[in-house]
Parts: sequence; structure tokens; C-alpha cells
Amino acid sequence: MQADPSVNVLGTALEVCGMDPVTGFFRDGHCNTCDTDVGSHTVCAVMTAEFLAYSKYVGNDLSTPRPEFRFKGLKPGDSWCLCASRFLQAHDEGCAPKVALESTHQRALDVVPLDVLQQHQAK
Repeated sequence: MQADPSVNVLGTALEVCGMDPVTGFFRDGHCNTCDTDVGSHTVCAVMTAEFLAYSKYVGNDLSTPRPEFRFKGLKPGDSWCLCASRFLQAHDEGCAPKVALESTHQRALDVVPLDVLQQHQAK
């Protein structure tokens, strides 16, 4: 698997999204991607209780620990490389998490417009 260049939506070097728990398609802490990442795990999202409940409701439970996958479950405040389409869906439903733009891969722009990401920018 050849990773795409590590560039964020601002056109600068992609920064770390999260190391505890370690995130990313490549499990390297970055929202790097490649052609085999069909989910486009490119949006560095800062979890909120509202988003975690929404994600569980739509079938992707990110908050329940799964020790068999060495996954302790996410809690509000954790950063996670989220699928771009799930982020956009949550935005459309009014419950999108905050976004770390410096850690969001430029390929997220294939799915989510920059102005939508900026509306949810983590401060």
C-alpha cells in the first residue's frame, strides 16, 4: 500500500491526530490514506458525547471497548480519524464533531467541502 502524500486540508504537512488511542487507517496516529482506504478515514474528529451517540445509533459504535481488537473505546475529547462520508452525514444531521484541520488529510476534500470542515474547526 502506497500512502498518499501527507498533506492536510490547509496545504501544509499533516499533523498527528491521535495516539491514545492510536488512530488512522495505517494506525500511525495520522489520518493518512491510500487507494485501498475505501472509507477515506481522513477527517481528524474530536469526539463529543452527541457524536458518539449518533455514530452508535447509525451502526458504528465507537464508544464500546472491544478488547479483542485492542480498542478501549472512544470518549468525548478523544481524537479519531473519521470516515469523511460519516462526518458529512453527521454534519447534515446537525451533530458533527469538532475537526482538527491541521490533522485532516486533503483527500477529505473529495467528500467534504472545506467550508463545512471550517464550520466545525476545533479551537
